Amino acid sequence: MFHASIAPLLQPFCHWQDGAWRATTGLSFPVTNPADGSLLATVADQGGPEAEAAIARAHAALPAWQAKSAKERAALLRRWFELILEHQDALALLMTLEQGKPLAEARGEVAYGASYVEWFAEETKRLYGDIIPAASGDRRLLTIKQGIGVVAAITPWNFPNAMITRKVAPALGAGCCIVVKPSDETPLSALALVTLARQAGIPDDVFQMVTGQNAAAIGDLFCGDPRVRKLTFTGSTPVGKRLMAQSANTVKKMGLELGGNAPFIIFDDADLDMALKGLMLAKFRNAGQTCICANRILVQAGIYETVVERLVAAVAGLNVAPGTEAGATIGPLINDKAVAKVETLVADALAKGATLLAGGERHSAGELFFQPTVLANIQREMAIFDHEIFGPVAAVMRFESEAEAIALANDTPFGLAAYFYSQNMSRIWRVAERLEYGMVGINEGGISSEVAPFGGVKESGVGREGSKYGLEEFTEIKYLCLGGLG
Repeated sequence: MFHASIAPLLQPFCHWQDGAWRATTGLSFPVTNPADGSLLATVADQGGPEAEAAIARAHAALPAWQAKSAKERAALLRRWFELILEHQDALALLMTLEQGKPLAEARGEVAYGASYVEWFAEETKRLYGDIIPAASGDRRLLTIKQGIGVVAAITPWNFPNAMITRKVAPALGAGCCIVVKPSDETPLSALALVTLARQAGIPDDVFQMVTGQNAAAIGDLFCGDPRVRKLTFTGSTPVGKRLMAQSANTVKKMGLELGGNAPFIIFDDADLDMALKGLMLAKFRNAGQTCICANRILVQAGIYETVVERLVAAVAGLNVAPGTEAGATIGPLINDKAVAKVETLVADALAKGATLLAGGERHSAGELFFQPTVLANIQREMAIFDHEIFGPVAAVMRFESEAEAIALANDTPFGLAAYFYSQNMSRIWRVAERLEYGMVGINEGGISSEVAPFGGVKESGVGREGSKYGLEEFTEIKYLCLGGLG
């Protein structure tokens, strides 16, 4: 049963009562299943005072955590990684129930999230400094890297496991304490990760969670408290800008992974089988609710009709159903606001001349399900060209030349991810270098990896997560000058 399989993960924060997990004390808010609206749990509704108390505890715990050797911190992270994989099935079920994605995708996300913990457990032991040749013989110059201090993190609902682990693991590895505010849509996956971290031996005050619906109050506290030396946020660009402005008074280090508007370009020299496979992955994973989803599909004129025809056929094979059902490939959107946004974008495109080739409306599976949709003949003036869709809608646009494709792709204030398909090596280098994006998938629709830097340019954010650079984001460089050695 649901409560039996996840009981060890939620019991530190909730108790089972009347068919749902209930917050143990104080004010609470409901967590529901987007597939059917059923109540899954009630979770503590915390705000500014609780966030301030968590920061105070983190600040007090910081010296002891920083005093641990890199090897000691690495061992604790390694144990956390092992526990996440041991509980992969329960974590995946919990994620599907509160977020909606198919179980197979949820299992994949748990493994992906765990990979960041493993990676940073290893990288923690390799946080090297430098020896700098001095201008005179009586000096030695060197740099060391130290954890920045207390970190505050705000994470989204679309990847409720991996968006936490790829912030928490490098912070802990660098010697920081961290307080996380997860989305109020998906707090259960977050709480489960804290449970496993505590079981791994990571001290309670070193990694804390603040759950609550008053995101503004918690965010204001994070931004204004001078004890918080770094704020890391994944979410919308407008909110990211506001957090950045609010953090100016305390001059915090910022890590912002913000909105995207990913182009997916298919040139006429592409391998179409490869391109369609990559497009289905990049567009319809998590029902289109990812920041690096293919948002604008740009197809060269000579192959346009063929690609559209094959795309419609592929979309027809998608199975819309609750994520817990066997064979489900498209689950529900997260809430009614998300569905309404998709409906508005589709309606605007159709009103301005787009052609509906598949889908276009809510699905009979439930109120929050939307039919996989294909829109052809997208034009620049349509809102769907500028706005992140965050739904299972493929918007296809025709282009004539390579120069036109690059211009259309870059015609956006966002610069997170881009994709293109070509078998021409000269074109591959030209296009890759001219696309104004932090990440570019070339003949590949799945680009995320713990070993590679994840992040954008322009209004898609600052900083990188994952890779060796992701650990450095949570450090400060200290320069040491040793004199009198002559």
